[in-house]
Amino acid sequence: MTNQNKSPREIVKELDEYIVGQTAAKKSVAVALRNRYRRLQLDEKMQQDVTPKNILMIGPTGVGKTEIARRLARIVDAPFVKLEATKFTEVGYVGRDVESMVRDLVENAIQIVKKDQYKNVRIQAEKKANRRLVKVLVPGIKKEQKKQGNPYEQMMNMFNGAQQPEEPKEELTDEIRSNRQAIYEQLEKGLLDNREVTIQVDEPKNQAPAMNNGLEQMGIDLNETLGALKPQKKIERTVTVKEARELLIQEESSKLVNDADIHSEALRLAESSGIIFLDEIDKVTSKSQQSGEVSREGVQRDILPIVEGSQVNTKYGALQTDHILFIASGAFHLSKPSDLIPELQGRFPIRVELDDLTKEDFVKILTEPNNALVKQYVALLATENVKVTFTLEAIQKIAEIAFQVNRDTDNIGARRLHTILEKLLEDLLFEASEMQMGEITITEAYVEEKLGTIAEDKDLSRYIL
Repeated sequence: MTNQNKSPREIVKELDEYIVGQTAAKKSVAVALRNRYRRLQLDEKMQQDVTPKNILMIGPTGVGKTEIARRLARIVDAPFVKLEATKFTEVGYVGRDVESMVRDLVENAIQIVKKDQYKNVRIQAEKKANRRLVKVLVPGIKKEQKKQGNPYEQMMNMFNGAQQPEEPKEELTDEIRSNRQAIYEQLEKGLLDNREVTIQVDEPKNQAPAMNNGLEQMGIDLNETLGALKPQKKIERTVTVKEARELLIQEESSKLVNDADIHSEALRLAESSGIIFLDEIDKVTSKSQQSGEVSREGVQRDILPIVEGSQVNTKYGALQTDHILFIASGAFHLSKPSDLIPELQGRFPIRVELDDLTKEDFVKILTEPNNALVKQYVALLATENVKVTFTLEAIQKIAEIAFQVNRDTDNIGARRLHTILEKLLEDLLFEASEMQMGEITITEAYVEEKLGTIAEDKDLSRYIL
């Protein structure tokens, strides 16, 4: 299922495509990930004793802590959730209980397994979807149907899951058969993709916010339980044939896979490969506590058993947290890691300090990664037929301003570049749609003209940049 057979060097190389610098942090997470793969190669008895070495990342905001964890999960296609530790409240207070992060992880694992299983049955589902579409595009001659069964029987059938109405019987002439065959072939070739069609699909389930924390902790979802009592409705949608095919493929795929298999596989995947990223862990230390707040130390004590390894009830079954990898992070401006309760400190044996970003780092962030900011803005403006080029001197000037503003005001890391580029390109982004086409070169003088005065004035840069 997961692509975990990667060497630490390969993992670091992939992280380098998106994150500049922070070599020590990348090496630590790469080793932690490889160790999980190594654990799975051991015999079952030894596997139980080898627990993941959780990581504590320390560094200011905007230097890549969250991005490292998020990219890591994508590289191996592992279940991943990111949460702020400040969102949790101590048991007995109104708010999210800490076990909800494990339930969120299972939901994420369900999506990964479902996607994988749907991929396995796609060819079969596509054929079924095409047949349904053909019936819509070339309808047969409907036959009158006699109503059977008494009202009581119909009601009981509805609650026993047999509420789907039978497909109306239809009469097919040779001409209809011939037309259907021709349309089926055109569908398979994608010739009708842009044509509009009205289809009937299952009504999507409304995901109402969970108002049943007590029940949720027992593994019961009240919304789902009540939803199961309501008959499944069909709704009409008018979409293109291409969209209709995808909607019907999803419906047919859900009929071809076994939900129980998905749930058990997802639980297994979350247990052995799940990654939980706990951000703002420094904000739940007693040093960061302000008067009148819920006990932050209480939140730490609630997190502790989950990180140590305990059983959490979810609506899909019980899950053991012993082998979930926890990555915690925090700026630790007002506090230090030793301010965490000793038991929790001991559960994060790997400490990694992330470096402040230098001017050279900002230059690399603007140009090197696959999703570099400069590349994003060039691509956005290209949609308006405006070709934008940044000179190297301009990029160096932007980096210098970002470094200077971070140093003189608050250090928000690479996020400063977003603000600076938006301000720099504000006029161009506003006028691009009316320019029709053109070539613009962003030079050092242009950057100086737009941002120089603001950057030099501490009060201005504090409010604008």
